[in-house]
Amino acid sequence: MLDSLLGRAELKARIEELEEEKRHLERRLDAESDRRADAVTARQDAEERVNRLEDRIADLEGRLDEESEAADLAPRGTESIRGDRLDAVLDRLRSVDAGAEGALTAAVTADVPADVSNLLGDRAPLVARAAPCLVCVDDARLVSVALDPPLAPDPFVAWGDGFRLDDDWFHPTDGLTVALVRSDRFAVGVYADGDLTDVETVETDVKSAHSKGGFSQSRFERRRNDQIAAHLDDCLAVLDRRDPDRLVLLGERTVLDDVDREAVAVEPVDASGDPEDALHDAARSFFTTRLTLL
Repeated sequence: MLDSLLGRAELKARIEELEEEKRHLERRLDAESDRRADAVTARQDAEERVNRLEDRIADLEGRLDEESEAADLAPRGTESIRGDRLDAVLDRLRSVDAGAEGALTAAVTADVPADVSNLLGDRAPLVARAAPCLVCVDDARLVSVALDPPLAPDPFVAWGDGFRLDDDWFHPTDGLTVALVRSDRFAVGVYADGDLTDVETVETDVKSAHSKGGFSQSRFERRRNDQIAAHLDDCLAVLDRRDPDRLVLLGERTVLDDVDREAVAVEPVDASGDPEDALHDAARSFFTTRLTLL
């Protein structure tokens, strides 16, 4: 009653109202602060993502530029060589005297060795493009070539005063057996003094097309596959009888996988016609080396 008389009740009510408004404003302030903190965090996260994306874009653009530059690279020249021309090129490379540890020879299959990349610099992508290959580069880059020897060695990197070029990588050695395997023809011979000798052939009449009428297509395919399988059995019997120490298998890609014999090299070729002539053609093609001027 006294509070009412003195007007204090109204003041207290007003104070309570203001206190409640204050608490409401504090809650709004806290909520706003939380929102601002969340906004700052979200902004920082977004900025980090933007920075990562910019770095990624810069990296991809750099790679794109490198690939574009690599695509624009071209070897100084290429040539397929064999016989006297091959021997002349190998002799010329063997004549290089680069001084102690001045000549780099590397057999490259997939990844380009660091020594090759460091020496060739921006020309190194040409090696990756030519691989598998044998790289010969001197430390002054006066000589810079890649060769693809038919009987390539295992990967290696070697420094010396000259290039390492074994003749056995490029030429057939005495006793090397070469076989040409096709679905209907087979020929095998052995090298002696640089020539294929003791050639033996097998020919099988294998149906090559399905005539209209008669057998169904599926029956024709089964009969043809049986003929090919019988032909390959005859070919393998010849190889088993000869039992070669070192064998090169050439021929049709579709049948080479079915010739389960250990070989130092297996390569598809397009040689056709008379089996013995085709064997010689296939062997000449196989013992041809690709020369790339880096």
